[in-house]
Amino acid sequence: MSKNQFLTKRIYQEYSPDDGYRVLVDRLWPRGVSKEEARLNEWLKNIAPSTELRKWFDHDAQKFDEFRNRYKVELQQKPELTEHLIKIAEDQQVTLLYAAKEERHNHASVLKRFLESVST
Repeated sequence: MSKNQFLTKRIYQEYSPDDGYRVLVDRLWPRGVSKEEARLNEWLKNIAPSTELRKWFDHDAQKFDEFRNRYKVELQQKPELTEHLIKIAEDQQVTLLYAAKEERHNHASVLKRFLESVST
């Protein structure tokens, strides 16, 4: 696989073998999901936005542009975590799992774009 492949998916969506390597990228464990149901390969809670940033954003779409900028700064300070995911994606699909209801304005979408931008 020449290009890193990342997908985002709500953890509440049904598991699929096409998900490849499943990584929960939330700092908090999602409500109502058992460890068995999650079928995770890894829980990488430290790649999630800081608690301060998450609380400031509070899923407010109007704050999303600023949230994205602040989260990218945090990601730039965690090269060991981003490089870890990029390395896995060299060999297989990586699905970034998140619990947020909003599918476009969430940290997993920012993380996906960030990983794609630094891995090319």
